[in-house]
Amino acid sequence: MQGNLWKVVAGTTKRNLKYNQRIITLLQGRAYSTTHDADIVVIGSGPGGYVAAIKAAQLGMKYLFPFQTVCIEKNPTLGGTCLNVGCIPSKALLNNSHYYHMAHSGDLASRGIEVSGVTLNLVSLMGQKEKAVKALTGGIVQLFKKNKVTLVNGHGKITGVNQVTALKEDGSTEVVNTKNILIATGSEVTPFPGIEVDEEQIVSSTGALSLKEVPKRLIVIGAGVIGVELGSVWSRLGSEVTAVEFMPSIGGIGIDGEVAKTFQRILQKQGLNFKLSTKVTGATKEGGVIKVNIEDAKDSEKKETCEVLLVCVGRRPYTHNLGLEELGIEKDQRGRIPVNSVFQTVIPNIYAIGDCIHGPMLAHKAEDEGIVCVEGILGGPVHIDYNCVPSVIYTHPEVGWVGKSEEDLKSEGVEYKVGKFPFAANSRAKTNNETDGFVKVLADKATDRILGTHIIGPSAGELINEAVLAQEYGASSEDVGRVCHAHPTCAEALREANVASYFGKPINF
Repeated sequence: MQGNLWKVVAGTTKRNLKYNQRIITLLQGRAYSTTHDADIVVIGSGPGGYVAAIKAAQLGMKYLFPFQTVCIEKNPTLGGTCLNVGCIPSKALLNNSHYYHMAHSGDLASRGIEVSGVTLNLVSLMGQKEKAVKALTGGIVQLFKKNKVTLVNGHGKITGVNQVTALKEDGSTEVVNTKNILIATGSEVTPFPGIEVDEEQIVSSTGALSLKEVPKRLIVIGAGVIGVELGSVWSRLGSEVTAVEFMPSIGGIGIDGEVAKTFQRILQKQGLNFKLSTKVTGATKEGGVIKVNIEDAKDSEKKETCEVLLVCVGRRPYTHNLGLEELGIEKDQRGRIPVNSVFQTVIPNIYAIGDCIHGPMLAHKAEDEGIVCVEGILGGPVHIDYNCVPSVIYTHPEVGWVGKSEEDLKSEGVEYKVGKFPFAANSRAKTNNETDGFVKVLADKATDRILGTHIIGPSAGELINEAVLAQEYGASSEDVGRVCHAHPTCAEALREANVASYFGKPINF
């Protein structure tokens, strides 16, 4: 460590000697005060973990301390669920299946582009997905090298308050002593009681990303974000898709009720079928098909048949064999690790972020937590407004929202006003022939402060970020309504909805 210490100082030799001596004294004091091999060990290299590790290394170099960052990962590739079997591969399939659907359904012909003999090459479609995944996971390896993050392969287990052991597949171990430990182990697919996933006919989201052929019929258990996204992919590619949802609406937690109803109507027009307020009670394989037992709200039972059954009932924190119990770190009733406002567990130098703690299981939420957690360890302020964390469903059209829904505001007794604008009246949406959906802004009735924004329509996943920025800085609907927006753009629909909220009506509708 002493050799590294002097290398760090070498770059300061052109400054005055007294300043250099003061820096050297500080560094020596830090080096001699600890026998740890690292200042922080991050367990997990998903969006939260790898970003936290890079930020930790960057902050360490910035302050000229020997801040060694170690990241332990059990899988052969970096990036966690998101990059390997989640966000990234699903978006590749969503995007490319949409192109196929446009060509195959005659949508291109309606735009004056006539093609014939359109066929699906599923192997190539999957190959493009794998290429994107490989490039991004490999990119994290390069980022680790660039930022001098030490990567250790193995299952990270906390074996002491200041110690993490990497358990290798060959039975060997690697021990790292550390000042701080950051748990960023993410989540795993929640199993469905009584239905065993084989990732061939009965699949989780992981298997649904790599089916070898388009099933004639696909039943999806769950019409939340993952269910409608993957259902949409296989529907576009030619499968007859039915989503069975226990709740009375689609889209999952947080989606605005009006948006959910519009969303369902649009997806039904595209060919998806929904059975809401209905539960699956079991499934059996018979003669190459799967018979799914379902029960509706009236307790009426029936069987549905399919070639592939997709189980999408959510995710649960991955906290298996982390050594938490041995250290007295108890999990809550949902398997999450309790933390305080600065992400500390009951042991002050052990932190946790991302899917394994409270809050929405979103990659960008984990990233932000990783950054502010590391900054907090070094004495910086720690703040995240979870009301300003956006959600996006990447179907076509997309759905995006941030903040409160109408249902939230009604239940909280908040007086609010609504501004809406349809994409059917937006010039860019009209020229692109993508007019389904609308923008909906909810603002405080007394102060005009924006409380929530909900978008269903073209590029909703991009447009919602302007709303996030506005809400994070406490903007009013008047503020956004008075900001000049480029014309013609879909973003003008967001402006018009804010104009409608403040002035009572928009300009172009």
